[in-house]
Amino acid sequence: MSEFRPILRPVLGTKQTVSSATLKLSPLPEGTIIHVLARPGEEDIVPFLGSLAKAAQHAVRPVSPGHWFIVGEEPMPHQEVKSLFAALEPRATGVDQSHGRVRIRIEGKMASRALSKGTGLDLDPSAFPVGQSAVTLIGHIAAHITRVGSEAFEIIVLRGFAETLWDDLARMSLEFC
Repeated sequence: MSEFRPILRPVLGTKQTVSSATLKLSPLPEGTIIHVLARPGEEDIVPFLGSLAKAAQHAVRPVSPGHWFIVGEEPMPHQEVKSLFAALEPRATGVDQSHGRVRIRIEGKMASRALSKGTGLDLDPSAFPVGQSAVTLIGHIAAHITRVGSEAFEIIVLRGFAETLWDDLARMSLEFC
């Protein structure tokens, strides 16, 4: 038996929160991210997903037609993941992305202005209200953005791009800090 034991280290663990009176950029805990893919022809699955997520104190983020992320602050124990996957069947399939994706939060009066430096997404509240999500590029990095508050956004990015995206967001925020 091997003595090798992998150690999970948060990819943004050494990054310090960037903060001012008008903007705050912070890494979110590497908790739970489950990618849910609906079976073809499934309709009205969103309330069902909402009830599953609410029971586990998680949130549902739309990704694209028939795709959602279920996200949470805490890691979901293996048995709970298995139970969630069983509850999804046969209407949908879940894929645990918790170790493959990272969440970042940017908030404050200038958050949308800082984000607008890197994305072509229209972040005006009338076009992108609270609860709205989109997959877009921030610079050259694909990211999933959700408006989680009137002046707050959650960004989900592949783990391998998280540090680069963090550095880009920090540079985009310099003007406001």
